[in-house]
Amino acid sequence: MAVIIKPMVTEKMAKISEKMPNRYGFIVRPDANKYEIKSEIEHLYGVEVVKVNTAKYAGKRSSRYTRAGLVRGQKNAYKKAIVTIKDDQVIDFYSNL
Repeated sequence: MAVIIKPMVTEKMAKISEKMPNRYGFIVRPDANKYEIKSEIEHLYGVEVVKVNTAKYAGKRSSRYTRAGLVRGQKNAYKKAIVTIKDDQVIDFYSNL
C-alpha cells in the first residue's frame, strides 16, 4: 500500500527547505495517517523522521471561457505532508534521474 503519491517540488517548498534544510514536502493519500507516512519515508529514503505535519486541501472550483461557452470544473483535492528529518540527513529527489 503506497501512502506517498509524489514529492512536492514547488517554489514554496524550496523556500521552506532553504529556511529549514531538514524539511521536505510530499503529496500523500487522503486517508494516510502520520504513522504510515513516517514509516514509509523511513523505508523509502533511509532517513530518520523526527516530525510529520499534515494538511488537507480542498479542490478549488475553476471556470474558463471558450468558443463552446463557459467550461466549469474542479481541481483535485489532496493531502500534503511536511516531514522533518534529523539534522545530519538529506533526501535527494534528483539522484535517480
